[in-house]
Amino acid sequence: MTVIQTTEVSKRYGGESAVVDLDLTVEDGVVYGFLGPNGAGKSTTIDMLMNYTRPSAGSITVLGLDAQEDASEIHARTGILPDQFGVYSTLTGREHVRYVLDANDATGNPEAVLDRVGLGDAIDQRAGGYSKGMQQRLGLAMAIAGEPELLILDEPFSGLDPYGVRLVRDVVEAERDRGATVFFSSHVLDQVERVCDQVGLLANGHLIAEGTPTELRDIAGVQTRLCIETADEDLAVEGIRDFDGVEDATYDAGEIVVTCPRTACYQVLRRLEGAGVSIRSFDVEQGTIEDAFVELADA
Repeated sequence: MTVIQTTEVSKRYGGESAVVDLDLTVEDGVVYGFLGPNGAGKSTTIDMLMNYTRPSAGSITVLGLDAQEDASEIHARTGILPDQFGVYSTLTGREHVRYVLDANDATGNPEAVLDRVGLGDAIDQRAGGYSKGMQQRLGLAMAIAGEPELLILDEPFSGLDPYGVRLVRDVVEAERDRGATVFFSSHVLDQVERVCDQVGLLANGHLIAEGTPTELRDIAGVQTRLCIETADEDLAVEGIRDFDGVEDATYDAGEIVVTCPRTACYQVLRRLEGAGVSIRSFDVEQGTIEDAFVELADA
């Protein structure tokens, strides 16, 4: 089933375009990363999916329902962590989660949900005393409460320390394994790459590329570099350039740098060892989604 479908969707504020002719398809059971810098149009797109604002042109369906006509049903089946999430300072963590469950007529255990996001010890504390990171994790707990079919997370890494960032990734993976579809936006591109099945890159309101992380690196021509520390002279480089899959090889100051697909790195190392080259150490530098974004945005 197609969970999110936008067709030629645009949003204008006065004379300024925030989103332009967006055609987006998100299938059931995937983690879709909607990536781009601040101001690219990510939050505006999410606002249109949830009918917080209406498109200037185009059509949107969510969970097979019209985003405008069926907004109430979509909200009942969707968990959302909005950007700039705020808490009710006088309510406890438990009361926040219970409110969501009651509002969506859903069943669930607030204690179990808050344990998942590392707030089990603070469940009965008033949220006004939570740190920024704790408030962000409370927002995540509210989003996953009741096991929604669709989870929408807008900048979920905001305000989190490394532990919190890893926790978000773990929760996203668990929700996908449960069968939910996860759609989230972020400008923290390196974190999103670790968990996404599909990625859409947004720049200035335009969807500039879409695919798996590997496909986007290939489209952008982002390359993997195998860096090998060796005491041998650069005579080995000429032979390396003849290896299958190797695009280039250079030698400088005791290091051979080989440009090749990641899948070819092991074969290169084996052939060098077989040729008697002394390898002290090696490292694989793989191009990232951030590298791909920069290449595609500047194209």
